[in-house]
Amino acid sequence: MEPLRGGRDYLSVLRCFPPSVGRDVTVAVVKHLGVGLGNPNTRSLLHTDRQVKWTMEVLCYGLTLPSDGETVKLCVDVYTDWLMALVSLSEAVPPPISRDPNRYIQKILRQLCSLFLPRSDQVSPHYLSLCQQVLCAVQSLATEGTVMTRDTWESLLHFLLRINHAVLAPPTAPGVASEQLSDASMAVLFEVWLLSCSQCFPSRSMWQTFRQMMSSWIHNLAAVEQWSRAVTALTSRLLPLTFGLTFPRLKIPDEDVALIPADLKDERVSLTWFRFLHLLSNPADISVVVGSPASSQEEVLRRDSRMPSIYFRAMRGISTLVDAFLGVTPINQEPTEQLLPHAGQPTRIHFRDRLPSLSVAVTRSPFKDRLPPYGLSRPRSGSAPPTPVNILSRPNAPPYSTSPPKYNGQLKPVNKATSKPSISSSPPHWKSSPHPSSTSPLLCSLPRPPPSPNRCSVDSLLHLFGSWLFDAALIHKQSGLPDGWADGRAEACGTLCRIFTCKKTDEEILSVYLSRFYLTLLQGLQVSPETCPPVLASILLNSAALFCCDLRGSILLLPSFLSALETVLLDREPLRFKCYANLVDLRRSSIIILLSLLPLPLQFPFVQSEVLFNGEFSGEDVTTGSILSLKPRLITVLIGVLRLETDSSNTQLILAAMLNLVQDSAVFEAAGQTQQEPASQLGGAHRPSRIGGSSGTSATSWATGRPIQSDTPTSLWVKVVQLLTQRLAIQWKNNSAVCLSALEVLGGLAKVEVRVEAAERRQAIASVCSCIVFQCSRPPPLHSRDLHSVIVAAFSCLNVWLTQHPTVLDEQDCLSEVLEIVELGLSGSKSRQEEDVRSKETKELNPTSQRVKEAAEETLSCVMQVSGVFPFLGNLLDEAALINFCGLSNSSLKKFRYFVLESSVIVAMLEQPPGPKDPSCPSLTVLIRGPTGCRTWTLQLRLQPREGSVHTQELEFSQQRQEVGTRAMVGSDDSSQQQTLKCRDRAQQDSGNRCGVRTPSFPVVPSVKADLSIPPLHETFPEMVQQQQLECLKAMFNRQQQVEAQPRLGGLSGVTKTCRMPPPVTNFQTARLFLSHLGLLTPETLKNPGIGTVPAQLVSLDSSLPGFSGDLSRLDRLPSRRRDSAFIFCMRAGQRTAAEIVSNVTSGHSVPAHFLDFLSSLGQPVALGHRLGKFSAVLGNSGGGVFNGDKYVLMYAEALTEIAFIVPSSPHVSDWLKSQEEAEIHSELSQDQSPRGEDVKSARFISSFIRSDSKLLIIWIEHLQDIESFPLTELLSETKEETPSAQLIFIHPLKTGLYRICLHGNSTSKFSLVVPLVGGSVVSLRSLGFLVRETVINFFHRRQLENDSTPLPHVKRKHVISDIIERYGSRRSEPTFYSAMFQDP
Repeated sequence: MEPLRGGRDYLSVLRCFPPSVGRDVTVAVVKHLGVGLGNPNTRSLLHTDRQVKWTMEVLCYGLTLPSDGETVKLCVDVYTDWLMALVSLSEAVPPPISRDPNRYIQKILRQLCSLFLPRSDQVSPHYLSLCQQVLCAVQSLATEGTVMTRDTWESLLHFLLRINHAVLAPPTAPGVASEQLSDASMAVLFEVWLLSCSQCFPSRSMWQTFRQMMSSWIHNLAAVEQWSRAVTALTSRLLPLTFGLTFPRLKIPDEDVALIPADLKDERVSLTWFRFLHLLSNPADISVVVGSPASSQEEVLRRDSRMPSIYFRAMRGISTLVDAFLGVTPINQEPTEQLLPHAGQPTRIHFRDRLPSLSVAVTRSPFKDRLPPYGLSRPRSGSAPPTPVNILSRPNAPPYSTSPPKYNGQLKPVNKATSKPSISSSPPHWKSSPHPSSTSPLLCSLPRPPPSPNRCSVDSLLHLFGSWLFDAALIHKQSGLPDGWADGRAEACGTLCRIFTCKKTDEEILSVYLSRFYLTLLQGLQVSPETCPPVLASILLNSAALFCCDLRGSILLLPSFLSALETVLLDREPLRFKCYANLVDLRRSSIIILLSLLPLPLQFPFVQSEVLFNGEFSGEDVTTGSILSLKPRLITVLIGVLRLETDSSNTQLILAAMLNLVQDSAVFEAAGQTQQEPASQLGGAHRPSRIGGSSGTSATSWATGRPIQSDTPTSLWVKVVQLLTQRLAIQWKNNSAVCLSALEVLGGLAKVEVRVEAAERRQAIASVCSCIVFQCSRPPPLHSRDLHSVIVAAFSCLNVWLTQHPTVLDEQDCLSEVLEIVELGLSGSKSRQEEDVRSKETKELNPTSQRVKEAAEETLSCVMQVSGVFPFLGNLLDEAALINFCGLSNSSLKKFRYFVLESSVIVAMLEQPPGPKDPSCPSLTVLIRGPTGCRTWTLQLRLQPREGSVHTQELEFSQQRQEVGTRAMVGSDDSSQQQTLKCRDRAQQDSGNRCGVRTPSFPVVPSVKADLSIPPLHETFPEMVQQQQLECLKAMFNRQQQVEAQPRLGGLSGVTKTCRMPPPVTNFQTARLFLSHLGLLTPETLKNPGIGTVPAQLVSLDSSLPGFSGDLSRLDRLPSRRRDSAFIFCMRAGQRTAAEIVSNVTSGHSVPAHFLDFLSSLGQPVALGHRLGKFSAVLGNSGGGVFNGDKYVLMYAEALTEIAFIVPSSPHVSDWLKSQEEAEIHSELSQDQSPRGEDVKSARFISSFIRSDSKLLIIWIEHLQDIESFPLTELLSETKEETPSAQLIFIHPLKTGLYRICLHGNSTSKFSLVVPLVGGSVVSLRSLGFLVRETVINFFHRRQLENDSTPLPHVKRKHVISDIIERYGSRRSEPTFYSAMFQDP
C-alpha cells in the first residue's frame, strides 16, 4: 500500500546537517515569512520557483521540530496560508504557487504528514491545536477549492489516509487528547472522501487502500463511529432514490445530512453507499484483533478492554441501517429532532461548526480573514445516527478504560454500585450516539412506526447483512470470548428478530436463513447457567410479532420461548435484567409474545414438539411433547404475571389475554374437541374441526362430582374471576385505567358459558358491589372524573352480571345487596348505615355525581324490568300498530287516553279490548312509555283467579259436599238417600233466588292473595274511633236482623219472588277502574301541577294539541338500550381505493370463505328491526354486501346492548357514517320522494345506531403490509368532520388458522386501551366473533365515559318525556278531571 510506505517524502535536505544547524536555519527563515502573514497587502518575498522549493525544504524540516516552540506554529501558519491558493488569490502567496497551485499543494500535503508522525509531545495541547489547524485548512481546501485536479484530489486523500494511519495505527497513545485527535482526523477523512465522490470519484485502488487501512484501524472507536455516521447519511439519501419519496424518511441531524454533497449525482449515490458499506469488513472479525500480538502488556489490556465497545458500536450501526431499510427507524425524542424542520436539500454547514473542539486555546493567525477560526467549534449534540429500537448502547464512559457490566454464569443480580460507569473523563459527544445517563438501562425501547409496505424483502436484507449478523450473533459460542462481548451479540440477535418479524404476507424466506435464525434463537433463549441476560432480553424485546407473521416452523420455538417468559415474567424484580433493559418494556414485550402463544395449544393440540439440542449448551439431547401439554404452563405464567405486574398498560394486556383464554377454552370444550387423539393421528398434526357442529356443554365437578382439572374451562373461569375480584379490591382500586379494564373483563366473563356454582357468581357480584362502595366512600378531595367513570363502569358490569345470571336475584341477600348499592348511587348513602330507617320521600338525595345517579337508575331498571326477561324486553308497537294488530278501526286512535305517572311514565289507555269481547271481564289495553322503553299490556278485571273457572270450582265443591253427605247418612236406605240427594240438588238450583232461603250450599269462592289487600276492620282505625264505629255497626246489624225477622214472628205469609241474576254490565270505565285500583284518583295525587313544589303524581295529557303524535313518535324512536354500530370491510391483497374494497362484498367469490364465517358469528340478519331466518338464506350469493343497511344488517342484541354490523357495498360509505341527526334529516327530506315508507323507516332504524363522536371500522385484511394503504380518508371524505375520528380493527388471517389483531386509532387518552382485543394479540375463529363484539361494546362505552354529551339511553328518553309533559300537560281542575273519567274520549 502506497500510503503505508515509509516517510521518504517527508525528509528535508536539512536533515543532512546537525540538528542545531537545521533548527537555526528554520528559525531564521520562518521568522521573516511570518512577518507578512498578518498583513494581506504584504507581497511575498519569494518570486521564483527555486526560492519556493528551497523554502519548502526548510518548512518541511520545521514541522518535525518540537511543537512547544513558536517555529512549528509559524510553519503551520505558512503552509495553511499557501493551501488557500486554490480557494482565493492573495498577494501574500508566492507567485509560483499562484500560477500552478495544484503541483505545489500536492507537495505541501506530502510534507504536512511530518506533523502527524509519532513524537514525544504528541499529547500536548499546543500540538493538538496545530493538528486541528491543519485539518481545518485541508477541509476548507476540499470544500472551497475550485480548480483541483485529479492528482490533487488523490494527494489530498493520500494525505488523510497517511495521517490517520499515523494517528490510529497501533500502538496508539493513551489519553483523552489522543482520542479527540482520532475523532477529528477520521471525521475529516470521511468528509473529504465524500466530497471527492461528487467532484472526482476515487479510483478503485484508492477504495481498496481505504478498505485495507480500515481493517487496521478497527481497534479504534473513532473509525467505527465515523464509518457508521457516513453510511447512515448515505442511506438517508439512498432510500428515497430506491423506494420512492413515500418511503419513511431516515431522520438524521443536519450536520450528518450535510456530509453528503448536494451535487452528488443520484447514479453515484448507490455506488458510493455500497463501497462505504464494505469499507468495514465483517464486524465479527473484530474479535480476531483480541488475539493479535501487541507491543506491550499494557497495550494488550487497553485494547482488549475497548474492543467489546467497538464491536457493539459496529453492530449498532448495522442495526440502524437495517431499521432504515425496513422503515422502522425509531422516533427519537431528543432535542436533535428539532433540527429537522425541512425535507428539502439541507444547507451545507461549515466545517468549523462540525469539527470537534480539542479543548485547547489556539492563538489566532494573522491571516484570520482568509482562514476560518480554529478551536472554536460549537458543541454537537445528537450528531450521530438515531439510536435504533431495542438496541444496546454503552454508558457514558471512556471506552478504553472501563469494561461492560459483568455477570457470572449463575445469573446473579448485578451490583448497582459497580454497574454505574464513570463519567468523569468521558470524551465529548461529537459525532457519536447520545449515550444514556448512568442510571438508564442499556436496552432502550423507543417508539417505532410499523414497517413500510414498500420495504425490501427479508432475503434481500439478509443477502446484505445476514452473514455479519449471524456471525455476530454466534460469536460468543464460536470464539469463546468473555461475557463483555454480549452487548454486540445481543444487538445482532435483536436486529435479526426485527428482520424476520417484518416479513411480508406470503413472502418466502430461504430455508438456510430460517434454520440459522432458529438456531440463533435456541441458543440465545437458553435458561441455564450459561444464559446471557442481554441476549435474552434483546430477543424478547424484538420478537413481539414472531409468532404471528407466518414463519415456517416457528411453533418449534414455543418451548424455548415459554421457558424464557417464565424467567422474565414470574420474577417480581428480575435484577439480572435491570441493568440491561427497562423492565416495564421488557415485560410488555414478553406479555405480547405470551398473547400470541396462548391459542397455539388448542389450535394444534396434537402436534409433537421435537427439538434437538447440542449437548454443548443443553443438558438434554431431545425435548419432546405435544403442544397441548404446554397449556398448563401457559396458564400458570398468565396467572402468575397478573399477580406480579405493577405497570398499568401491561396489566391491561394481561386482562385482555385472560378473557381470550377463558372464552377460547370454553368454546373449544363445548364443541367436543377435548377428546383423546385417535390412534391413526398419532405423530401427525390434527386440525380442530370448525365450530358449530356441536352444542354440548362441558362436564364440571359441580354436576358430576369429579375433581376439576386445573386447565378445564370451569376451573379456569373460577380462578380468573377470583383473582380479578381480589386484585380489584386490593391492588387496582386506586388505578382508574386498570379498574376499567378489569370491570370490562369481568363483564365479559359473565357471558362465557360455563357451569359453575351459584356461590361463585354471587361472590363476583358482591365484589363489584364492594368496589362501588369503596369508590363512592372515598374522601371528596379524591373525587374526580376518572373516579366517577370507574363507578359508572362498575354499575355497567353489575348490570351485565344481573342480566346474564338472573337467578342470583332469587337469593334474598344478593337482592338486598344490589338494592343497597342502587340506593347508594341514587342518594349517596345506604339505609342500613343509618340509625333510623327513613322512607324515600323524606330522605335527602345527595348522589356522588349525576353520572353515578344515572348509572344507578339503569341498574334499578335491570333489576325490576330486564333481568330474567330478555329477549322479551318490549316491542315496537305504537298506537297505530296496536290498532292494526287488534283489528280495530282507525277511529279508535282518538279513543286513547294519555296520562303521566310520577312525571316519568306516559301511559296510553285504550278501553276497547283486543279480539272478541268478554262481557264478564272489563278489559284495558295500556301502552307504557318510560325511560327504560315502551311496553304493551292488556289488562282484565277478573273476580276469580284465572287458573280455575267457576264451573270447575262448583263441581269440586259439589263432590266434596256429596262425600260429606254420604258419610252422614250411613245406615239409611236407598230411597231415603235418593230423596235427600234430590232435595239437595233442588236447593242448589234455587240457592240465591229467594231472599228468605238460606243457602248453605252456595259455592264459596276460595281465598286468594288479593283478598288480603283489604285489611281487617280493627286494623283500619285507631282504637277510640274503632270502638265507636264498631258500636254503630253492631246497632245497624241488630236493627236489620229485627226487620228481617218480623214476617216470621207475625206469621204473615206473602208472595215470594224468585231472584234472578241481573244482566251483566257491558259498559265499564276501565281506565277509571285501573287508575282507582292503583290509588291514583285521590285528591293528593291530583294536586294541581302549579301548586306546591312536588309535581302531581297523575297528570293527563291533551292529545288533541298539534305535534303530540310527532313527539310520541320521536320518543318511540329513541332506543331503550345502548345502540352501537360497526362497519365491516374486506380488503384483498394490493387494493388501494375505497371502490375496490367495497366492491369485494358484492359476490361470494370475491371474499374468503372464512370472512363469511366471521360475519355469521357476529349476529343475526335483521330487516327493519325484525329478525329473519338463517344467515345463509339471507346471504345468498352475496359476499356480505346484502348487509349494507339498505334492507338488512347483522344485528347482535342482548339485554343491555344492540350492535348493528353494516357491510358497505357501495363507494358512498359516508352516507352511513353520518350522525343520527343528519340521517334523520336526510330521511325526512327523501320521504316525499319515496313511494313507500319502508325506506324511511329503514333509514331511521339504522341511523339510531350511528354515533357522531366516533366510528369503528373492522377491516378483514389479507396482506398485513396493506394496512398503511387503507383509504380511511377517502371513506370519510364526505363527512363533515375535519379530522376523521375512527378506530380501526384490522383482522389478518394467518396460515395457522389463527387471526392477528392490529389496532389503529387515537391513543392519546389514558383510557384508550380497550379490551379484550389489543394490538398484537392472536385469536382463534372460535372466539373471534365474541371478542369483536365485546371490543365494540367496550369501545363505545369508553367513549361515552369520556364524552358527557352522550347520555345514557334512559336519560335521553327521560328528557323527551319531560318535554312532552311540559308541552301537552293538561291544566284541568280536579272536578273537570273526574268528570272526564266518566265520559268517553
